[in-house]
Amino acid sequence: MDRRLTHLEGMPDPRPGREPEVAVIALGSNEGDRGEMLRSAAERLRRLPLVDALRMSEPIETVAIRPDGPDPDAPPYLNAAALMTTRLAPSVLLGMLHAVEEEQGRVRRQRWGDRTLDLDLIAYGDFISTAAHLMVPHPRAAERLFVLEPWLSLDPEAVLPGAGRVDELVRRLKDGGQ
Repeated sequence: MDRRLTHLEGMPDPRPGREPEVAVIALGSNEGDRGEMLRSAAERLRRLPLVDALRMSEPIETVAIRPDGPDPDAPPYLNAAALMTTRLAPSVLLGMLHAVEEEQGRVRRQRWGDRTLDLDLIAYGDFISTAAHLMVPHPRAAERLFVLEPWLSLDPEAVLPGAGRVDELVRRLKDGGQ
């Protein structure tokens, strides 16, 4: 008998995994066929290992944001949010998001520049990290309607850890921060 194929039914897995967690991912594109870029990125994310489910919002078109504010002269973005149920560790997931960006043709020419695909890890359950290589929740998520509104369309009860209910954050941003 080939021992490599032996399976002990009923025995606990000697490599217990993480419990599934819901990760919130922001998707954006302002170069090329933006809609196709978001669709193919979502399909690729669904096929990542240890991903149990992924739901993506309808995309919305938004003005490009630069460090000094909105840039109406730049190509507009198509943005969406995805809720992913995964057992990947947050740091591993972030690395895989970067790999998917590269697979889809992302070239990092300049920070805040135009891009074929941008995938940001916005939240990972209640997990919080302030490490420079893994800032979760995303440090600017609470300021971005193009992240919050698509997320809210998928989960009306959404909460951004450390910032509060997403519906309240959206309301405050629309009311001018009041």
